[in-house]
Amino acid sequence: MSASTVLRSLVLALALVPACAVPGDSPAPAAAQVTAPQRIVTLGSSITEAVFALGAGDRVVGVDLSSLYPESAAALPRVGYYRQFSAEGVLGLRPDLVLASSESGPATALEQVRNAGVRLELVPAGENLDAARGNITAAAAAIGRPEAAAEVLAALAADLAEADRLRARVTSRPRVLFIYARGPGRLLVAGRETTGAELVRLAAAENAGDALTGMRPWSAEAVVAAAPDFVVLPSRGLESLGGVPGLLALPGLAETPAGRAQRVVAVDDLKLLGFGPRIGQGVRELLVALHPELGEGAAP
Repeated sequence: MSASTVLRSLVLALALVPACAVPGDSPAPAAAQVTAPQRIVTLGSSITEAVFALGAGDRVVGVDLSSLYPESAAALPRVGYYRQFSAEGVLGLRPDLVLASSESGPATALEQVRNAGVRLELVPAGENLDAARGNITAAAAAIGRPEAAAEVLAALAADLAEADRLRARVTSRPRVLFIYARGPGRLLVAGRETTGAELVRLAAAENAGDALTGMRPWSAEAVVAAAPDFVVLPSRGLESLGGVPGLLALPGLAETPAGRAQRVVAVDDLKLLGFGPRIGQGVRELLVALHPELGEGAAP
């Protein structure tokens, strides 16, 4: 056999060697097959709302007590408040995913869920618009519908853009006392670093409770000295006080500019406090309520 014939045979043999047989190389791993969860329990109102907005509400089999929106979620089995939920109640619903706010607990209940072999995903809690966007993106990834996030985020962006347009027309800067109430015995004022303070900022107003940090009780003298132009509180809290008359009967409030003019604004707890998909709508409504110069035509 000639040397040229041997050379051609060697080249042909090398060409037929599979790529994976080259020393030091390894086959590419096959794409992981991710199974979308079919039985979901959600803990936290903003998490629940995000899952329903993403079109996976039909897969939710249980929620916590704070999850009152949409109505179809409120009709589902309850497993307790998300900060104090029942692991037994969750596991009894046979979920393949528990999607929860990072503020969910207690820790022992979370551990029970993990130890039962149930997938548990915690979504970082937050009280700003970045957190709202993050909740939507994280929920979409967890339920296996990342493509659905774009539509929900676009709707949120449109609402926030409208809020920006309204804010650009604002000429007043009212002082707002944001309070949380669950009956006359539990009244807290929103200081710095709170959801209430962030909502007041987004509504182009000043926080009358800025002397405080966190949610704190305040004396009647301090409330009077704060001189709020408006009192803002969640609607369920106002109901627990017996409406505006019950609110203004609390020490100090009737002696403020807001109390004398009865400027009390009740906000939708679920739309605003959880920083969920409807936060843009809530901010628009609060802007209109606090700034008369925007006119009735600006109401959504």
